[in-house]
Amino acid sequence: MAELEIGLGKTARRAYGFDDIAIVPSRRTRDPEDVDISWEIDAYRFELPLMASAMDGVVSPETAIAIGHLGGVAVLNLEGLWTRYEDPAPILTEIASQPPEKATLGLQECYTEPIKHELIGQRIRQIKDAGVVSCASVTPQRTEEFAPHMLAAELDLMVIQGTVITAEHKSKTQKPLNLKQFVRQLEIPIIVGGCASYDAALHLMRTGAAGILVGVGPGQACTTRGVLGIGVPQATAIADARAARMRHLDETGVYVHIIADGGIATGGDIAKAIVCGADAVMIGSPLAAAHEAPGLGYHWGMATFHPTLPRGARVQTTPRGTLQEVLLGPAQENDGRLNLFGGLRTSMATCGYESLKEFQKAELMIAPALQTEGKSLQRSQGIGMGR
Repeated sequence: MAELEIGLGKTARRAYGFDDIAIVPSRRTRDPEDVDISWEIDAYRFELPLMASAMDGVVSPETAIAIGHLGGVAVLNLEGLWTRYEDPAPILTEIASQPPEKATLGLQECYTEPIKHELIGQRIRQIKDAGVVSCASVTPQRTEEFAPHMLAAELDLMVIQGTVITAEHKSKTQKPLNLKQFVRQLEIPIIVGGCASYDAALHLMRTGAAGILVGVGPGQACTTRGVLGIGVPQATAIADARAARMRHLDETGVYVHIIADGGIATGGDIAKAIVCGADAVMIGSPLAAAHEAPGLGYHWGMATFHPTLPRGARVQTTPRGTLQEVLLGPAQENDGRLNLFGGLRTSMATCGYESLKEFQKAELMIAPALQTEGKSLQRSQGIGMGR
């Protein structure tokens, strides 16, 4: 890709987000009922290419079970409220009741409660006992400490997650996690991330991870792009990771899954993420708008309560429907925020593709007028695509 000069001696690539691109229909269409949107990673098959984000306002053991029964997999944050409190319900009510100007401080205070190791296995077993795939996340700093408890509870999928994860972390003060060694010594599949560049994605794939999370800063509750000034728009980040996957596949014969993490609000966004190269998506904000969400109308990211440099906000959502309605419909709204995976299925059918792998081959266009062309009435009235 050609670079643009942004000043004497400094160039930069142009990058694109979901709102900058459009999927081009092909010469054929299909019946939506013939479209297969299932996703397989390692030994696990899911009817929906969905991971629910490891946010305390989104995923509780109960919502993890419900999402599992609906066909996706939910990621429980093992450094969150569910392992700090036997009953987090009063804490969630307290967080929801904080005025905006005190929300971050209130979160920081709630998360000073120490993590209780016995709750790690208890939460994992609660999910497994319900007959769904158990998945949980930890940061690299806590991975080795928590691993014995996760393995003892027979966790199915592990996510090692941070704002930016690399296979080559340097530190003069502490021994960093040897990601490649850790991933290869465990028998369960591990997903690592986030990342947002070709090189970072390729090196994470070379650790032996089953999948990587792609996305730095695009989430509704994330302020990383403002606090740290880093990030890559999602369409470009996913496409770059796709190129890294192709190289890794050529070199090793091993296919590593790409999970688009963040920046997804509608079924159309999910479709664009798949066409850019994702195998599945990780979403938080749309699920926080479900009636069953534990955040009581609010959600916040994993770095929002950082004790010295918070990189997130407590975001209020508008309740839209049940988890069933958010994911699979029926929809009573026309803006694409309900029946997300019905939207994906219909997009694939309209463009003539039968599977997610096929849909990754669809044509894309740069489309700066996509959100505004012919939509002046919707925008002026605040309805449909004008919201």
